[in-house]
Amino acid sequence: RSPPRGGGDAAPRKAKGKITGVNNKTLPVISIYYNRPFTCHSCLVEDKAAQSLLNKMIHTSLVNTTNQVEVLQRDPKSPLYSVKTFEELRLKDELLRGVYDMGFNRPSKIQENALPMMLAEPPQNLIAQSQSGTGKTAAFALAMLSHVDPANKWTQCLCIAPTYELALQTGKVIEQMGKFYPEVKLAYAIRGNKLDRGTKLQEQIVIGTPGTVLDWCSKLKIIDPKKISVFVLDEADVMIATQGHQDQSIRIQRMLPNECQMLLFSATFEDSVWKFAERVVPDPNIIKLKREEETLDTIKQYYVLCNDKDEKFTALCNIYGAITIAQAMIFCHTRRTAGWLSAELTKEGHVVALLSGEMTVEQRAAIIERFREGKEKVLVTTNVCSRGIDVEQVSVVINFDLPIDKDGNADNETYLHRIGRTGRFGKRGLAVNMIDSKHSMNILNQIEEHFNKKINKLDTDDLDEIEKISN
Repeated sequence: RSPPRGGGDAAPRKAKGKITGVNNKTLPVISIYYNRPFTCHSCLVEDKAAQSLLNKMIHTSLVNTTNQVEVLQRDPKSPLYSVKTFEELRLKDELLRGVYDMGFNRPSKIQENALPMMLAEPPQNLIAQSQSGTGKTAAFALAMLSHVDPANKWTQCLCIAPTYELALQTGKVIEQMGKFYPEVKLAYAIRGNKLDRGTKLQEQIVIGTPGTVLDWCSKLKIIDPKKISVFVLDEADVMIATQGHQDQSIRIQRMLPNECQMLLFSATFEDSVWKFAERVVPDPNIIKLKREEETLDTIKQYYVLCNDKDEKFTALCNIYGAITIAQAMIFCHTRRTAGWLSAELTKEGHVVALLSGEMTVEQRAAIIERFREGKEKVLVTTNVCSRGIDVEQVSVVINFDLPIDKDGNADNETYLHRIGRTGRFGKRGLAVNMIDSKHSMNILNQIEEHFNKKINKLDTDDLDEIEKISN
């Protein structure tokens, strides 16, 4: 930071193009990208799955959500039960201990409404919308553990998740919640866990991916699907985006008995997810989140005109040189750009932590956790992190590339999620969009129109102008 200057109409100061933070310290950077060549569909699917997984791993406690819950009952005449304490659910002591041991003191909004339905006798089917951090996984884990008869040494509850890593994450929650209930065992139907044909599983709960679960139920006869009493389909929006998973899920569901309880969860519910949910879950109760009001009132938005990515990089450096930034998130459209940006930052002498596809998911989550703890000040990422990371210190979000949908139009929802990383917790935030073509200017205009908000131009060569936006 330069010392204060005297008054008068001096010429604007020109920026130098180096990234330094407070007291001229260089800033470490995290880059999240994957090494697979970029193809649009696989990129979107991988982003969705990775996003869900990271969100699961980094939410170690419940997130305060302002969303209101809307409950649509299968039978509108039946009384609507909700609970304010876990004791009201009359759980087995072993499970109540597990709940409290996990740090749940009282049910979350989703749990208040979902758990009485999940634990009802006779069982009720449920379609629920729920984001990460709302206690959704713990809710269906509790339902499965409650419905199991530990005396029966066969699979009674089946849960499918779209990826190997997501299945492991969910399994971890079930293991933690069942910590004081050792009679109930869990098996993983995932790649690498090979069992011989006709092996009879004694584990009462199985969690896995659709392909392996389908093999275990049909080809290998490891699970008798007619003995399943609870079927959980998690992350339905990710599931249907993954090649083959939708058909496999429907084939599994068709093998189950009519009286089997069906529970389906999804973070989003576009038309394709609804159609899928209705095929999988007959006569459901439905829990929806009322749409949060789209608000950008606490975020100042600007755009910067550049000719190419090098000029974008210089503009980024100039912003950093002019204002004090607690923490920033920088969004790129592709992993390739994120990788290039990280390399450029390395050349400038910055510490760059790469988070690439061959790393374990635990390593990825650990780096995100470091960012949340403030150990790194800048996060360079693709859309993987546009949702779910609540970091109080994020004061600036930079769209190195604007978000676009598969048709090349503005992705307004992603834009809202991205810049919503700043301006949280009642604080004012700053969002800067890099524009390098007529197309990206057109995208910006679409975003302005959608949110009915003017986005002002910023000259990043003028340090005085940059300083003004931070006040």
